[in-house]
Amino acid sequence: MGKTIVEKIFSSHSNKDAKRGEIVLAKVDFLMAQDGTAPLVIKSFENLRINKIFDSNSVVFVIDHNSPSPNEGVSSLHKLMRDFAHKYKIEIFEVGEGVCHILVPEKGKVKPGDLILGADSHTPTYGALNCFASGVGSTDLAIAMATGFLWFKVPETIKIEIKGKIPFGVFGKDVALYIVKNLTSEGAIYKSVEIKGDVIKNLSMDERFTICNLTTEIGAKCGIMEFDEKTKEYLEKRGIKEYEPVYPDIDATYEKEIVLDISNLPPQVAKPHHVDNVVDINEIEGVEINQGFIGTCTNGRVSDFEIAAKILKGKKIKKGVRLICSPGSREIYLECLKKGYIEILIESGACITNPGCGPCVGTHQGIPSDGEVVISTANRNFKGRMGNPNAFIYLASPAVVAASCIEGKITDPRKFL
Repeated sequence: MGKTIVEKIFSSHSNKDAKRGEIVLAKVDFLMAQDGTAPLVIKSFENLRINKIFDSNSVVFVIDHNSPSPNEGVSSLHKLMRDFAHKYKIEIFEVGEGVCHILVPEKGKVKPGDLILGADSHTPTYGALNCFASGVGSTDLAIAMATGFLWFKVPETIKIEIKGKIPFGVFGKDVALYIVKNLTSEGAIYKSVEIKGDVIKNLSMDERFTICNLTTEIGAKCGIMEFDEKTKEYLEKRGIKEYEPVYPDIDATYEKEIVLDISNLPPQVAKPHHVDNVVDINEIEGVEINQGFIGTCTNGRVSDFEIAAKILKGKKIKKGVRLICSPGSREIYLECLKKGYIEILIESGACITNPGCGPCVGTHQGIPSDGEVVISTANRNFKGRMGNPNAFIYLASPAVVAASCIEGKITDPRKFL
C-alpha cells in the first residue's frame, strides 16, 4: 500500500513503517518558540530538570509578538528568553528582525522532508517547502527540546487539488480563504493536508506560504506541498542544497480527495467573527472601514507590499482611515525600501511599523476602538484578536486592503489593477 507525504516523513523519522492512525516516537529536526510561548517553554523545560538541549543548533527563539516590548512585564519575559538562549547557546531573533514564520524559512532553517515543531499555531506555514511542520504546546516543545523526540499520532491525509486558471485580481490569499470556506474551520482537524494542482504550480513561493499558513484555520495538523523547481530555487537562494524531496506514492490512500476549480473565483473576504465566514467580495462591497492592516506571517512578504504599492501609487488613503503596514522581516523591509514600495506607501498616508507581528496579536500596535471595522491581511478575525472584542475584523488579500483604504469601504481591487 502506498504512502502519503506525511506517512513517509514519519516513517523516516521513527525508523518504522508508519501508517495513518499509528502512534510513533519520532525524531525532530528543528524547533521554534516565540515570545508569547517561549517563557512557558522555558518553565516547562526547567521543570524537567534536564540541563542540556538535544541540539542547540536546532532550536531558535523569536521576539516578534510584542516587539519592541510595550511594558515592564513583557520586558522581563524577553530578558528571560535572552538569558536562557545565552545559557544554552540558542540562536535568538531579536526585536525588529521579523515574524517567526517568515524568518525561519528565510534564514534557511527549513528543508524538504524535515519534521519541524513550533510553539505557535501557524507553524504549518513551512509546509510550502515540502516538510512536516506543526504547532505544539509549550510542554511538548520543551520535551522535544530536551530529548530530540516526541510522540505523534500519524495523521490521516486530505488531498486538495486546486485547478483552473488564476483569475485577474485573485491571489494566493483568495485561494487560501476559498479553501477555508469549503472545508470550514473543523474540516481537517488533526489531518495532514496535501495541496497540489496546476494553480499551485503557477503560484509564487510567497503565495504558497500564505496557503499553508491558512491550513491552521481548517484545523489541520499540517499543510504540505510537493517539491518542484520553484521550491528548489527558493532553497538555493538560501544556500540549502542537501535534502531529499518527499513525494506521495501514486497508490497512496487519502481520507478524502477534494477538487476546487478557481477559474471564476472573485476576490474573497472573511467576515467577522470566523475565518470560515467567507464570501465573494461583491456580497459585502461598501462596508465602511476605519483601519487597514497589511502584514503578518500570512501576507507580510515583498510581493504583498508590491501589490499594495501598485494600487496606492499616486493615490491617497481616504481621510479618517488608517493603514498600518508591518513588513514580515528586516530583509523584506530593506527589499521594499530598495524597490520604492515603502516610499509609495508612506506618500499615500500609510504608517510603517518595525518588522514583527504588529497589530495582528492585539497587544500594543494598532488596537482598534469599540465598534471600529478593520480590513486585514492576517489569518484570524476572532473577537478580540486585534486587542478589542468590540471591533470587527474582515480578512482579505493585500490588494483588497489597499483598495479599501483608498475608498474608505470594502472595495473590489480589480478596478485599481
